[in-house]
Amino acid sequence: MKISTRGRYALRIILDIAMHQDHGFVAMKDIARRQQISKKYGDQIGMQLSQAGLLLAARGRQGGYKLIPKAQDVTALQVLKILEGSLAPVQCLETAPNLCERCGFCMTLSMWEGLNRVMTDYLGGITLQSLIDQALPQPELEDMPVPD
Repeated sequence: MKISTRGRYALRIILDIAMHQDHGFVAMKDIARRQQISKKYGDQIGMQLSQAGLLLAARGRQGGYKLIPKAQDVTALQVLKILEGSLAPVQCLETAPNLCERCGFCMTLSMWEGLNRVMTDYLGGITLQSLIDQALPQPELEDMPVPD
């Protein structure tokens, strides 16, 4: 399983918002500059996170995004599931109950279930706050161009 660019950017965007929302809404133009992503792509991701109830979006001059729950209450698993959908390593684990015609005699099913459990437990145990707390100092990106 491979996490898409969209999923990785979503984590960067929501972390940036959590770190900079002390003064109100965080503008996507500022997030885009700091995270070196396009504003348009960032807004698409921001709206998905907003529709899922993690971000509050506001338009206008003082607009932008704000984290609704506290950073310690949002996990990497939640964010990735919003953008990626299922994180199951194999298709047969995407539904419950397992609808695969082979599940009754599949020799590898327990391995895939174990991998799914490890990934879910791991990502579910990582909060935005824990990522912020262990973050390395960010380089100054003020002069770097924003991709289109």
